[in-house]
Amino acid sequence: MASIKSDFHTTLAIREWIHYALPFNLFILGMKRSHHCNQLRKDNAGSPATLIGWIDSLRDHGGVFFLDLRDREGKTQVVLDPENQTLSELFPKLKPESVIEVEGEVRNRDEGTENSNLATGDIELFASSIIVHNQSKTPPFPMDDTADKVGEDLRLTYRYLDLRRESNLNTLKLRHRASMAIREYFDKQDFLEIETPMLFKSTPEGAREFLVPSRLNEGKFYALPQSPQQYKQMLMVAGIERYYQLARCFRDEDLRADRQPEFTQVDLEMSFIDREDMYALIEGLLSTVWKETLGEEITTPFLRMPYNEAMNRFGSDKPDMRFDMEIQDFSEDFRESDFKVFAGTVQSGGSVKAFNAKGLADITQGELKHLEETAKSLGAKGLAFIKSEGGEWKSPILKFLSDAEQETLKTKLEVGDGDIVFFAAGSWDSSCNILGRVRLEAATLLEKRGQSLRDHKDWKFLWVIDFPLMHFEEEEGRYVASHHPFTAPVEEDLPLLESEPKKVRGQHYDIVLNGVELGGGSIRIHQPDVQKKIFEDVLNIPADVVKSRFGYMLESFEYGAPPHGGIALGLDRLVTILAGKESIRDVIAFPKTQKGQDLMTDSPGTATERQLRDLKVKSIAEDA
Repeated sequence: MASIKSDFHTTLAIREWIHYALPFNLFILGMKRSHHCNQLRKDNAGSPATLIGWIDSLRDHGGVFFLDLRDREGKTQVVLDPENQTLSELFPKLKPESVIEVEGEVRNRDEGTENSNLATGDIELFASSIIVHNQSKTPPFPMDDTADKVGEDLRLTYRYLDLRRESNLNTLKLRHRASMAIREYFDKQDFLEIETPMLFKSTPEGAREFLVPSRLNEGKFYALPQSPQQYKQMLMVAGIERYYQLARCFRDEDLRADRQPEFTQVDLEMSFIDREDMYALIEGLLSTVWKETLGEEITTPFLRMPYNEAMNRFGSDKPDMRFDMEIQDFSEDFRESDFKVFAGTVQSGGSVKAFNAKGLADITQGELKHLEETAKSLGAKGLAFIKSEGGEWKSPILKFLSDAEQETLKTKLEVGDGDIVFFAAGSWDSSCNILGRVRLEAATLLEKRGQSLRDHKDWKFLWVIDFPLMHFEEEEGRYVASHHPFTAPVEEDLPLLESEPKKVRGQHYDIVLNGVELGGGSIRIHQPDVQKKIFEDVLNIPADVVKSRFGYMLESFEYGAPPHGGIALGLDRLVTILAGKESIRDVIAFPKTQKGQDLMTDSPGTATERQLRDLKVKSIAEDA
């Protein structure tokens, strides 16, 4: 107790020294606002108020000085007492983005001067005193929405300024509300929030990992987790039954709009469930999030679509169903065609597919070239097409097609004047993927022509299910897991594991919204013999490698592992959609560039020789 009292009196002494030794305008003890800058209303008129925030703008109206004061919650107009000489002399010295404290009286604005765009637009604060806590330099870009036209690199270099902008603040608030809704929902569903380690062991079966050298264990490395997958399955073995966390994950991959080297996922695992239980849980979660953040009701249950159907109809395992242009198969129609490209493809086991981009017959040569390059980037040799213009079909391939084949195309695809049909011929998965990408690009071109195809608020949720458990990787000469090696096969497909592994479906499910994969998961393998068979006999991972990487998991399954399953949802992707943004960088407080750099802190940076020496690591960058 004596120690506590001593510490208390020491703290008081320090506060007293600060109060008298430091300039008052540098360190304010007991600083306290009476309101946020969006709280004052007509009911507050005649009352004193103290506001603290950043100067948003300054205006001199013929000797009457105004400023807008902004904090996290909003803005309030401040008018300076014109008879206050001190304030009049201070005003010319004030600069936008400076931090000030204003005391004054709340007054109603004169009739006709109200600002309906502000929540506080009916009142103003008549200032009696202003304290400047910090004078700002001129920011490198405007602090309003016009900053969006400034290069992203500049805004990321000064990210702390970029985040002051109302749109970015609102996005972070939205992310906060979504996170709170998620936590409250899982609490009501009897989940336990449990943190799993950030330093893990390397398991290079998935994406490239970030490695962390161990100082205390020379020559050995941790890996930052790509996901908490193995730990959360261990939690099921431990009897936790229902686990979740907002987990930080790391992947050393090439970046794009929906990827960052570090990201957050809503991670969960449950025991004693089947797929139906998971569908109901996640549909309830997303309904809650949409209600709490946007105030919108979404319809449940969500549509369910097998993987093969999604690929056949939309050319994607994350189909955007807000618009039509569905892909159709014409393989049998062209099996005996005089067009040898199509006929040869079908006879060799491939597919011929096509879709109708209605209203895009006016496509320019440049646009057509772009679509062709898109198709070639996915392995196509070109992009065949047929235009319907002025009652006439036009195409370089038209001379190879019989009248019957043309009629079949016209009937099945409902080709009308002004339409264009695109084709793909190749292996089933190749032709699906090619037309899936071309379909999306065609939709973009139609939207540029004024068609409204993809409404941001048209929420088309669906479950994509029955994925292939594995696929054959030509470069490696073996089967690899389509999801991850812990996914359980569909029970009725188990006999196919040895004879036709490519036909085995996994109990894997993806939740998709408007062409974006929000997350994916599966029912897991919980029997050690089945898991060992998948590792060694199907995926052809040597037994010693299996033991070194996953031995503890296989052993744990021998001590009463319950049936279990889980899922991980990308929180960043989820908030991006809720906020109507284009990139997950827009919803992360301090994102990395597409080169994985933090421009604000200039990281990654170099390590000192001493740091490398302590870690027993040598840099070969200069020698490379």
